[in-house]
Amino acid sequence: MAARLTIAAPAKAVLAVACAALPAVALGACAKTVSTGAFKGEEREVAQAVSNLQSDVTAGAEQKICSNDLAGAVVARLNAAPGGCKRVIKDQLAEIDSSDVRVDSVALSGAGAARTATAKVRSIVSGKTRASTVSLLKEGGKWKISAVS
Repeated sequence: MAARLTIAAPAKAVLAVACAALPAVALGACAKTVSTGAFKGEEREVAQAVSNLQSDVTAGAEQKICSNDLAGAVVARLNAAPGGCKRVIKDQLAEIDSSDVRVDSVALSGAGAARTATAKVRSIVSGKTRASTVSLLKEGGKWKISAVS
């Protein structure tokens, strides 16, 4: 049981940024999308990755979250849990409530295969604003979520 909690905690943090606290029976409740209009070029791609995660969380698309939105290392950790990534994500979706997410800024660093990004985001959870940093990396030419702090 302890291993599952250790593995599930990062998933919950990642999903909380996208759409914290969706009720299991109303996955469409988090209808707002992340605005990417203020960003250009690669910064826009990073903001779009956060938006894509929110959309997939809203749709309850566990497979898309595991295959399209999360970095390979995150998926590998989640796959070590009973039922794998899809099961962990499904369990977490049942525990999060709705919120709005806003990408405030995007910072890029590194080059080539070592290219990384951080997005400063704000979410509103239970009426309170929560600031987080979403770390992303480029895998296969696509930005993917690697951590949330």
